[in-house]
Amino acid sequence: MDNTRSNSSGPRLAVLIGSVREGRFGPVAAEWFAQQARAHGSFEVEVVDLADHDVPTELPAVSPKYAGDDYPRPAGMAGLTAALERADAFAVVTPEYNHSYPASLKAAVDWHFTQWTAKPVAFVSYGGAAGGRHAVLHLENVLTELHAVTIRDGLAFPDCFTGWQDGAPLDARAAGRAKTLLDQLTWWAHALRSARAASPYPV
Repeated sequence: MDNTRSNSSGPRLAVLIGSVREGRFGPVAAEWFAQQARAHGSFEVEVVDLADHDVPTELPAVSPKYAGDDYPRPAGMAGLTAALERADAFAVVTPEYNHSYPASLKAAVDWHFTQWTAKPVAFVSYGGAAGGRHAVLHLENVLTELHAVTIRDGLAFPDCFTGWQDGAPLDARAAGRAKTLLDQLTWWAHALRSARAASPYPV
């Protein structure tokens, strides 16, 4: 998988694969979306796979909100933290497990705070009949608590194992919907990057 594509003039987009489950569909959806984002041309795109990083569920007693750079993260998480830190925007690729999102994704969110703050987050969800929408509803609440800005127009792929062929969705409308998401994400990425550069976000 080509994890990065240079576009030095544009903001950085992290496409985050949230599932680490055996046989997961996440990398397929993430690579297709990353291709859409590269073709869109507004972002420097990086695919970040949680399966490549050490993300334990046991957290330190202190909150990352208050510890800042002194937060005691495992050494194996350094690459993930750096990827989240340098990103100006996120596209979270998530399945739906029992009407919510994976524990691996919750752990990755909880190990960080400032890395999400004042940045836009879009969602690419997949699953059965609901297409992962329950997972997205829960993630919107969680990321709002971290002062992230969630994008309204996401992508949801119901029946993902039968609705895709050769690494792409069979729904001909998917690429157009991805463009709408990326247009909105681009606007927010530029606006919030400029705002963060002008003054620190108050938390």
